[in-house]
Amino acid sequence: MRGCIRTIGLLSLLFLLAAPPAKAQMPTPEAMAAARELVVTVHLDEQIAAILPGMVKSLKPSIVQGRAEVDREYDAVAPLIVEGFKARMSELSDAAAIIYARHFSTEDLVALNAFYKTPLGQRLLQKLPTVTQETMVAGGKFGRSVGEDLEKRMKEELRKKGVNL
Repeated sequence: MRGCIRTIGLLSLLFLLAAPPAKAQMPTPEAMAAARELVVTVHLDEQIAAILPGMVKSLKPSIVQGRAEVDREYDAVAPLIVEGFKARMSELSDAAAIIYARHFSTEDLVALNAFYKTPLGQRLLQKLPTVTQETMVAGGKFGRSVGEDLEKRMKEELRKKGVNL
């Protein structure tokens, strides 16, 4: 569930960042063209479409809450919800292109496109979802471990100072 919320939060942040500040200069048409090409080259739509079913699945326990009738209905509605979001994918593609064009020069975007079209770039794109997922799992484990340790150490230090916990 946390992973889904984190993903939704990151996607929301991506949308918020897409709207340029009032005084921000809009990217050049050349930069936008290169950024749009990059979004296509990195298969952004396919990457997001691939994670949508997992996001819907991760929401299921909190919505169903063990109710069999809701479970059946959820499973029936889930594919429709995923397809509805897939239909809106161009919104994210447009936002991502603007973000790329604001943060990279046209030359950088052309070079990124060239890299991602190489065999290594394509292999990176192919493996990136798995690497990202595994990294998120490792990060979650690390975060839980560090969080538990921080809580324990903080309580110990506060007790040393006479704080009653």
